[in-house]
Amino acid sequence: MIPSVSLLGKRRFLPLFVTQFLGAFNDNLFKNALVFFVTYYVYNSVEAETSFSALATGIFILPFFLFSALAGQLADGHDKAQIMRIIKWAEIGIMVVGAIGIFTSTVWVMLTALFAMGVHSTFFGPIKYAVLPQHLAKDEVLGGTGLVEAGTYIAILAGTIAGGLLDAHHAAFAVLGVAVLGMLSARAIPPAPPLIHLDLDWNVLRSSINLVRATMHIRRLFLAIVAISVFWTIAAMLAVLFPPLVKNTFYAEAGVASVFLAIFSVGIAIGSVIINRLLKGEVSARYATGSVIAMGVFLIDFYFTSRGWPPREGLSDIPTFLRDPGAIRVFIDLAGISITGGMFVVPLYAFLTTTVDQSETSRTVAANNIVNSGAMVFGSVGILGVTAAGVSVVDAIWVLVVTALASAYAAWRLHKACDGVDCGQAMNP
Repeated sequence: MIPSVSLLGKRRFLPLFVTQFLGAFNDNLFKNALVFFVTYYVYNSVEAETSFSALATGIFILPFFLFSALAGQLADGHDKAQIMRIIKWAEIGIMVVGAIGIFTSTVWVMLTALFAMGVHSTFFGPIKYAVLPQHLAKDEVLGGTGLVEAGTYIAILAGTIAGGLLDAHHAAFAVLGVAVLGMLSARAIPPAPPLIHLDLDWNVLRSSINLVRATMHIRRLFLAIVAISVFWTIAAMLAVLFPPLVKNTFYAEAGVASVFLAIFSVGIAIGSVIINRLLKGEVSARYATGSVIAMGVFLIDFYFTSRGWPPREGLSDIPTFLRDPGAIRVFIDLAGISITGGMFVVPLYAFLTTTVDQSETSRTVAANNIVNSGAMVFGSVGILGVTAAGVSVVDAIWVLVVTALASAYAAWRLHKACDGVDCGQAMNP
């Protein structure tokens, strides 16, 4: 097997990697700059802060639920490289709107741009995975998927840090500049012509139902998608809880929230690399159950760490927080949660793109995105409902632990379904 890092020197992979990296960076720069600004400078209530964090998460995720079916049809029925270039041109316009919202401090304009960025990512998402089997050899797909995942989370890291540290005006200029760079890198992506002719169904509700129905009746795909969806439900709930948790439980500034999210992002990137080394290019779910159970253990320790954090006056900056004796335990928990999460989810994405015919990969990923986004919206609203019912932000972590156990069960069922079967080969249902 060619070492996956060598793919970064290949034109058939590098421009795609750079394009998706810049897109993920811009998503998170804008989203976190918005959430941190409102959390720390607009609201002064844990309930209002949690509600807004959930609202922003839901607005960004909603397009995945609405438009993924159309995105999958477009990607499978047209040249994927050409679609990516159109998407990156659209990103420039979206970021112009976002910059206007930032400069005018108009929340509804910023939320409009956030929704549009969700639409942008909805149409880009199926392509970035589906193009891999078309551009890479069979034994390179897992490594390429791992690099895409690692790059995505390193981009999330950079975007999260920038979103927490840059002021509003600098963030406005940054998102515009990154959008332009993404458009330029997309121009170098090699052609990926369609392998099938498709007539588009523009009825997003009907096409979504039909797509999910056509995909989920295949047992292996059903189990993989359920496992991935439950994982992203956990991630969505963490994203909702982090800002109010950092401010009101750890008594820390927005920069510390950026560090939390940064550790989470780096951890998933590390987990992506580790699982690729362990599996040596094989597409398998055999480590998935153990990985997500380990994630649940780290979540439990994170709960006890949070619950035992002593109250204090004022908010700690990053250096002050780092000097706290309990900070190391917090960072170990976050790293453990994210590393095991990366080890869990990467092989499942590779499974989605290799277990079906190449002409169906975009629609398979799109079906996955529809179910994922529905689960994430459910998780965001659910965790908001739990806290609104009087459960503290800290106690809400137990909801994540239970969700991790559900994900472990789905992963175990997937591994059993693939026992004795090469799940990395395209197959009939």
